[in-house]
Amino acid sequence: MLRIGDFSKLSRISVRMLRYYDEHGLLKPVSVDNFTGYRYYDKQQLSDAAVVNQCREMGLSIYETVKYLSLQSPAEKSSLLNFKIHDTKNQIACLKTQLLLLEKELELFGKEADTMEYKAELKSMPAHFAASVRMVIPAYEYEGKLWHYLMSETKQYNIPQGGMNTAILHDMEYKEENADVEIQLTVDKLYKNTEHVVFKEIKPFDYVSVLISGSYSHIAEANLTAAKWAEENGFLFDGPAFNIYHVSPHETQNPDEWVTEVCIPVKHD
Repeated sequence: MLRIGDFSKLSRISVRMLRYYDEHGLLKPVSVDNFTGYRYYDKQQLSDAAVVNQCREMGLSIYETVKYLSLQSPAEKSSLLNFKIHDTKNQIACLKTQLLLLEKELELFGKEADTMEYKAELKSMPAHFAASVRMVIPAYEYEGKLWHYLMSETKQYNIPQGGMNTAILHDMEYKEENADVEIQLTVDKLYKNTEHVVFKEIKPFDYVSVLISGSYSHIAEANLTAAKWAEENGFLFDGPAFNIYHVSPHETQNPDEWVTEVCIPVKHD
C-alpha cells in the first residue's frame, strides 16, 4: 500500500485534494490508521486517479465526477458527457457575450451615450398550449440548460417550428443564485410529458409589454416603464414577469441584435 504522500506524487494530485476527494466519496483510501490517521492507498487506485484527473480536465465538478464513475453503461456516460458539452458551450456563449459587451463599453468611452425610449402597451395573451420546463438553476444565465432539455426531449414529436419562446421568472425577488425559472414553447397540441418537459394549456390573460432591442442590461429600464404605465393606467401586477424572445442568443451572439419583449401580467385595480 502507498502512504498518501507517495500516492500524491504518483497520481499527480495534491494531498489537500486527495483529502477533499475523500470527503466527497472520491478516491477513498483503502485503510486509515486509527492511531496516526494516516491514509493508505492501493497502487491499483492510480488508474482511478487518472480517470479523476481526466474528469477534472474536462471540467466535470466533484458531483459530476462521482456520478460519472458510478455509471456502468456507455449510454449513461454518453448522456452525462453530452449534457456537459451543452453546458460548456453555453458558458462559452456567455463569455463571448461578456466580451462583446466589454468591447462595446470600451468603444463608448468619451462618446455621448444613446438614450433609449421605451413604450409600454397593454396586450392580451390568447389561450394556447405550451411545452414547459421549470427548474431551479444556479443563476439566470444558465437558462440554456432548460432549453436543452426542452429541445432534446421534444425532438421526437416533430413539433412545428415558429412557436413563441418564453421565460418566466417565478422568484418573488431577483436571485443571485438558485433561480426558479420556467421556459415555455408554444405548441400546436398537448403531447405526452417527458422526463423534464410538461405540456399544458395556458389560459388567456392581459399583460403590459415593453419591447427592447439590445442586451439584457436594458430590462431594468423596461420594467420601470412597465411599472409606471401600470400605475398611471390603474393596473396591478398579477403574476410573475416573463420575457418573450424574438431574437435571442440562440440566433446571434451579438447583443445589439437581440430583441426581447419584457412582459408583466396585470389586472384592473
